[in-house]
Amino acid sequence: MRRWNGWGDDATSMPLSEGARTMMLERLGPGRPTPDAERSALLARVGASRLPAHPLIVTDASSRLSAAMGESYADWIRKRFGQVPAVPDGVAFPESGAEVRALLDLAQANHWVVIPFAGGTSVAGHLDCPVSARPVLSINMSRMVRLRHLDKLSQLATFDAGTPGPLVESQLRAQGYTLGHFPQSFEYSTVGGWVVTRSSGQQSLRYGRIEQLFAGGQLETPLGSLTLPTLPASAAGPDLRELVLGSEGRFGILTHATLRVSPLPEHESFHALFFPNWDSAVNAVRALVQRKLPLSMLRLSNAIETETNLTLAGHASLITWLSRYLRLRGCADGKCMLMLGVSADARTARHALREARQLLGQHDGVYIGRAMGNKWAANRFRGPYLRNTLWDSGYSVDTIETAVDWPQVKPLTAAMEQAARDVFASYGERVHAFSHLSHMYPQGSAIYSQYVWPTAVGGFAPNFERWQRLKSAVAATIAAHGGTVSHQHGVGRDHAAHMVDEKGSLGMATLAQLCRHFDPQGIMNPGKLLQDGGPWSA
Repeated sequence: MRRWNGWGDDATSMPLSEGARTMMLERLGPGRPTPDAERSALLARVGASRLPAHPLIVTDASSRLSAAMGESYADWIRKRFGQVPAVPDGVAFPESGAEVRALLDLAQANHWVVIPFAGGTSVAGHLDCPVSARPVLSINMSRMVRLRHLDKLSQLATFDAGTPGPLVESQLRAQGYTLGHFPQSFEYSTVGGWVVTRSSGQQSLRYGRIEQLFAGGQLETPLGSLTLPTLPASAAGPDLRELVLGSEGRFGILTHATLRVSPLPEHESFHALFFPNWDSAVNAVRALVQRKLPLSMLRLSNAIETETNLTLAGHASLITWLSRYLRLRGCADGKCMLMLGVSADARTARHALREARQLLGQHDGVYIGRAMGNKWAANRFRGPYLRNTLWDSGYSVDTIETAVDWPQVKPLTAAMEQAARDVFASYGERVHAFSHLSHMYPQGSAIYSQYVWPTAVGGFAPNFERWQRLKSAVAATIAAHGGTVSHQHGVGRDHAAHMVDEKGSLGMATLAQLCRHFDPQGIMNPGKLLQDGGPWSA
């Protein structure tokens, strides 16, 4: 069963090894475990619904509370400390595009606020319910999970927007295809969520981000239906698919999406290499990605993350032997680990791996084979479960990600980590900050930074304050280095204040006008992308 106040299935856990617990103690000091609130206590404080009875809408407290929050740190501590936010007045579970259309027409006629919901994995505040004088309806897409059509000639597959990752892949693989879109939230996140937040999967180097995979579909808006045909290419003005990509429910609800799929690869493997330091590692992967070899994944950990991952792996004796071997090969303190993926036909895979190893070797890369790659692949979606374990040990966790051109990759990575250290130093606390380059391009790279710190005493308020200061400081650092406010998690409410740094005043005014055009009554997911009451609010 899925956890109500943590990540994932309650039958799955990621225990901390003794070495990992020692590392946390040395880096951060003792954790501060706090008692968790009971769900029954939160349910008792859910107020009465303001919605009339309707056959498609449920108004019980449990359904409404479940739809009120996602997986951001703010959502996390609300659940853990029993801080009940505003909750929707009801939840609808449509089973077809026609029912979504009917619900939007109903909301439009009655001036209800609408919040789309599916996998509930947002870490950016996309699901926050506003405190509103109007009733709020959550439209939950989790019953729309079909593969509607597979066109093998065109390699196009049309899915209901509520289809989660495992169902996408199982329905495609049964017919010899894959989408190849594997975000870390893959177990629960959905087709519609991927499209409207501009998601990126772990093997985007081979298959592309969701914008390369999204071929068309249908958006139900308050004004009517927007149908996006699947065309291989078009010069007929601006591409309207771009209005749906990253729209985060502000213009309407995506009911189905047609995606570009690929035949299952004949060969897929993951390999590990080490570099003596961060400079040589970054130079190596930049050269490699600009060579444009047919690889599927590059994931480069900086020295702190490499040390952390090796410690978390357990198997202390094996890691000791690995460290001795790497030291002999010139990779000692400060070493950085690269995970490299190959997904192709056997001949192409052999060629790509051989060329990659040769180029990386020129930058002092040490190849150690597939064992660690196999281990990574087996646990590729289990990383978020560490949040549960660390919380139980008294530590908080959050992530912040961005992307920037190559000249700023190294300075921005260091500056993001230092900004976090400065914030927590002002509280007399330490933070364990580490990063990896998660998605690489000839032009630049995404940076994914993680932060672990001792949970503050005093409940919700002091923890929320520290988290807000962390987010603001790192976001300002990103903007100062020319990075994007988000590479793969979207904007939601958490990043909306920083959008103007990237889009500029005219860009923000354009987005606000689009919101007013598709949603003249302002019923769709208010406060996301554009701040409520701000100069560009819709």
